[in-house]
Amino acid sequence: MTALERFLVYVKIHTASSERDDRTPTEEREFDLARVLEKEMKALGMERVLVDEHAYAYGFIPATAGCENRPCVGFIAHLDTIPDFSGENVKPQLIENYDGGPVALGTSGRVLTADVNPHLSELRGHTLVTTDGTTVLGADDKAGVAAIMTACERLLTSGRPHGAVAVCFTPDEEVGHGAALLDLERFGADFAYTVDGGELNEINFETFNAAAAHWEIAGFNIHPGSAKDRMINASLVAMEINAMLPSGAVPERTEKYEGFFHLTDMSGTVEKAELHYILRDHDAAALAEKEKLMRLIEKQINEKYGPGTAKLTLREQYRNMAEKLAPRMEIVELAENAVRSLGLEPVRVPIRGGTDGSQLSFRGLLCPNIGTGGYACHGPYEHTTAENLDAAARLVEAITDLVR
Repeated sequence: MTALERFLVYVKIHTASSERDDRTPTEEREFDLARVLEKEMKALGMERVLVDEHAYAYGFIPATAGCENRPCVGFIAHLDTIPDFSGENVKPQLIENYDGGPVALGTSGRVLTADVNPHLSELRGHTLVTTDGTTVLGADDKAGVAAIMTACERLLTSGRPHGAVAVCFTPDEEVGHGAALLDLERFGADFAYTVDGGELNEINFETFNAAAAHWEIAGFNIHPGSAKDRMINASLVAMEINAMLPSGAVPERTEKYEGFFHLTDMSGTVEKAELHYILRDHDAAALAEKEKLMRLIEKQINEKYGPGTAKLTLREQYRNMAEKLAPRMEIVELAENAVRSLGLEPVRVPIRGGTDGSQLSFRGLLCPNIGTGGYACHGPYEHTTAENLDAAARLVEAITDLVR
């Protein structure tokens, strides 16, 4: 099967995860794709194939004769799609010999255009794959799944020498759980790559350091007619807290290595209010300063309105995997050489987010990310091409060929 043929099968399997945190996988439907992959890996002749109780799908290709001493390289992609935009009833559109112009996404009224997606001109002549405008496509990260599976088939049928290859397809990456229960001993890789989004020539080994902040504000409600100097309006205090943060340090006004405070959710009445933030920075010391500022705001609010008015809970989420990868840049350089073998010039791009590789690197499995050639993920404008899917598979193969 080609990478495109696999991809079109995978994206039609509904695998959206959810924000619930009481189980892994967060949704039983993630097993549906895991079982398909289990059957496919067995049919290809892969070894140690297993879907565990948490929907992690493992497979293994042993080294060919004479290559047993090469390190075992791992490849990881995630099964799930985002929980907050539909991944059900995906109906991909294929536009052969794409001309670079606008593309109507089904009858949704949405149109894929170059003004928002300037790379479209570079896709002329490709077979473009889009949504019908009502769902995500699922290239994040079923493009990675298709690339890995296609590369595995080629390795098993080509007869060329290679070291051992371990693969794992994980649940719940989109909600931050993807690496938590991956069994590193069962996986068996010496180092690995997530194959998850981004341009084909991008190598990602830097992520944000990340924390979550939850504010609980206790107000004092009283009849507004007698509220003078007595009422504490929790919703207004919440607004005051947000106003004490730097207004420019938000996602919509930052880029590259610039960190931010992101208000993701808020609710409130006079009596009670809550604020939920995520804090991000590539520099660990800068993230610590963001946390310190929030603690200072908590102190000042409680001094102004009384003890217990504001309660701040900070929780670490993940750390910048560059901290672990910096001493082992040969793993990044190997991927860069693989990119060059495809005729592309590699670029190192910091991830303005996280990846399974962050947690895995801190668990002891060094794991940068390579691209799949998917675009505009997490929404109805998501798209890729048949050529990019094939190139992503060739990139996985090239990495395997270069491992010594």
